[in-house]
Amino acid sequence: MGLCKKEKLKMEFTADGPRAIPLWINGHAYLSVGESLYDAIHPQRGEITHRVPLCGASEAIQAVLAARAAQSQWAALGISARRHCLSALADGLEHYRQHFASLLRQETALDQHQAAAEVTAAIAALRDTAVGKTGIVGIVIDAARPLSAFAAAMTPDLLAGATVVVKPSPQAPGAVFALCELSARSQWPAGVLNLLQGDTAAIKGLCAASINRLIYRGEAELGAEVAALAAAAGTAYIQQTT
Repeated sequence: MGLCKKEKLKMEFTADGPRAIPLWINGHAYLSVGESLYDAIHPQRGEITHRVPLCGASEAIQAVLAARAAQSQWAALGISARRHCLSALADGLEHYRQHFASLLRQETALDQHQAAAEVTAAIAALRDTAVGKTGIVGIVIDAARPLSAFAAAMTPDLLAGATVVVKPSPQAPGAVFALCELSARSQWPAGVLNLLQGDTAAIKGLCAASINRLIYRGEAELGAEVAALAAAAGTAYIQQTT
């Protein structure tokens, strides 16, 4: 698969077909040029809600290269400036909370109250002051609580000066993608947040692209599979509970 760069990109299937959610690399939406797509089925309605490209090594390399190129500039900003960026992102999420809650309901089994609580939890996580470690960090999250899991996993390391490549569940990537897009609107440097779509091949590609560590946040069953992939690649692995 290759990569085709295009801002505000939309992929057309049919006039009323499911929407396509692209990658987010170096501050822009990217669509993988290939035939392999994942059709996400809503857990309650049983209909296709969206499609995502199933990416592999080449896309993972592009995402990690973008994160690596941005890391020194991000680290040089200092922790106060990085905290300001995270606070601005939290403010933006607060402003668009209904939109994000709607995205969550489109892709998950969360009801209206649960989706609103998920957005609130993500805002709180972005305002957390705990400081993690720097480096190039891969994050894998499941579909249960995608937005708050992403915010909680990335915030401490972003505060420390790390840059991130996130691989959301192909079942529920919409809110995660929207948060990456919102970071650009919040004037974040390009490449600090990157999003890689896909499943097992994407995780393998991420581990092979020389990241410093892989963080998984979600349910334990999937975590065991991710841990095995990280171990096979010799990648440092951290599992967090939701």
